[in-house]
Amino acid sequence: MTAHTPEFHIHHVLETLEQRGSNEREFLQAAHEVLDTLTPVLAEHPEYLEAGVLERLVEPERQIIFRVPWIDDDDRVRVNRGFRVQFNSALGPFKGGLRFHPSVTLSVVKFLGFEQIFKNALTQQRIGGGKGGSDFDPRGKSDREVMRFCQSFMTELVNHIGEDIDVPAGDIGVGGREIGYLFGQYRRLTGRHEAGVLTGKGTGWGGAQVRTEATGYGVVYFLDEMLRRADDGIEGRRAIVSGSGNVATYAIEKVHQLGGTAVTASDSSGYVVDESGIDLELLKQIKEVERGRISDYADRKPGAHFVDGGSVWDVAGEVALPCATQNELDADGARALISNGVRAVAEGANMPTTPEAVSLLQEAGVLFGPGKAANAGGVATSALEMSQNASRERWDFATSESRLHDIMRDVHDAAYAASERYGRPGDYVLGANSAAFVTVAQAMVAQGVI
Repeated sequence: MTAHTPEFHIHHVLETLEQRGSNEREFLQAAHEVLDTLTPVLAEHPEYLEAGVLERLVEPERQIIFRVPWIDDDDRVRVNRGFRVQFNSALGPFKGGLRFHPSVTLSVVKFLGFEQIFKNALTQQRIGGGKGGSDFDPRGKSDREVMRFCQSFMTELVNHIGEDIDVPAGDIGVGGREIGYLFGQYRRLTGRHEAGVLTGKGTGWGGAQVRTEATGYGVVYFLDEMLRRADDGIEGRRAIVSGSGNVATYAIEKVHQLGGTAVTASDSSGYVVDESGIDLELLKQIKEVERGRISDYADRKPGAHFVDGGSVWDVAGEVALPCATQNELDADGARALISNGVRAVAEGANMPTTPEAVSLLQEAGVLFGPGKAANAGGVATSALEMSQNASRERWDFATSESRLHDIMRDVHDAAYAASERYGRPGDYVLGANSAAFVTVAQAMVAQGVI
């Protein structure tokens, strides 16, 4: 490896990152996944090396860690840890969700925020990248407990956000209920009905149509574009979907609307297989209304069966949509999918496929849509919500979905064009990383060393 070559520069930046944060496993994985693909881009743009773009890009502009004290229904004082990582604002205000889950650490928030930089850049919506959350678990908590926690969380977060500064949204564990409580406390503390400061709001008070469905719909639109580029779309194909939360549910819905058949859904206890196609109304009733387990689906749907534990990737299908959590699709899962003849994989969750699994899928000729491109529909629709809030407009469902579809088509086309430009047509990992990186790097160079 020759000094001052792009390869040497990338190696040096990653080595420095590992020395500074060797325990930040998720963030280091995300940084490697992006930087390891950028050699052809940096060879074409040596000015990015001279401007220290990589060194600045991998360091957040700001990392905020704070305690979140709250009182449970038994009058006991509880304390959780809150995070907001404001990673890069070269393209616009920081934008990214809040995740409430016991697995949330600084490393997880940094990985999500780093991914968000590139995902947001691909949407061309002029928003920067950030992420936040807490190790608080809303499951099993009463509405009052969730409200008290959200109010305490926002009491600190209010000092760091604003519609032209940082605009949080929802993520795992943060849905309409949590966004409502957070926004209510924001109004109470500031005295302003600044609707654009949070996205994912209720449609009656500033929220956008299709925001609930956006990530799930978007990943299927991206999958359909990949298939159409190579073949004939998703119609008639059998889909394997992991997860049963918001992303998975609406991915299943859009698969069915486009003529495919999604036959699986899962949660941490196992997965169900329904050869007739997942019944959306039953799934929504169990997971969104009753907050039940996926095994309840099999108990109530004739012909469906539940597999306790195991791997949903053992089920045969032509397309696969990992929509649950990071690193859920490992090498063994990839081998099973390949053995069963999978044609395409698109990531609905953030970094759900391990690096080894990605390599196996690509080597086998499987079309692979990385999350920063394939699941960009959620943040794209959040940006559309910001636009509506700023102009005090309200678009109907059809208009909002049409704009989402157009954005996802543009994201796909940008990633594919970049894969061609840098010599690997159809490599959407290279394409998405390089297209997004160039967009951000150009803005960083133009704005000087800040």
